[in-house]
Amino acid sequence: MTQVTHLIEIQGLKKTYQSGDTRVAAIKQMDFFIDDGEFITIMGQSGSGKSTLLSVLGGLNHPTQGRVLVDSLDLYSLSGEQRADFRSEYIGFIFQSFQLIPYLTVLENVKLPMAVTGQKKKVKNQMALEVIERVGLGAKAFRLPDQLSGGEQERVAFARAIVNKPPIILADEPTGNLDSQTAREIMMMLQSLNKEGVTIIVVTHNSDNAAYATRSLNVRDGECAA
Repeated sequence: MTQVTHLIEIQGLKKTYQSGDTRVAAIKQMDFFIDDGEFITIMGQSGSGKSTLLSVLGGLNHPTQGRVLVDSLDLYSLSGEQRADFRSEYIGFIFQSFQLIPYLTVLENVKLPMAVTGQKKKVKNQMALEVIERVGLGAKAFRLPDQLSGGEQERVAFARAIVNKPPIILADEPTGNLDSQTAREIMMMLQSLNKEGVTIIVVTHNSDNAAYATRSLNVRDGECAA
């Protein structure tokens, strides 16, 4: 009998934080899988543990207990340097607060994930300009973030996440600070990327975003249900 392997497997996951004398369980117990090419929304209210889960999935937040397997690779058995290499190759992040460097241009912000790739400057510029064009900001490649609207800054964050062509995109409330029209545009861009074979995982409390997904996971009080 052939063993089914999933792109991402979460096994017995727990994450506890120490706050003074109190232990807070952000993730109480989670077991689930995500297959290659899925578009997953992780739904839940603020404080339910979904953003903590996303940071654990991305190799940014060591779990207290359990395993995170990506392509059968045990993420937290790797050294910090190996995990950084893994993130560079496998994962694009889109943060709710955009996290753009204010004194860098759009082009320079988008090129940031390429710093460790060893490609020539000309190649990096070309790849970055291509994704900037794709998100509709070709005419604003040399502007600074504060010269852009919130929606445009989110597009820069989107371009930065996809510039290395990672197979997995993790997005934390990518529409949280946007008007409804811009939010729809961002979700449609993620959907388009998914149709090209990229696995998309979006943390959101907005039930409208679930319509773009192939499957939703619901997080409540640190536990997860399909």
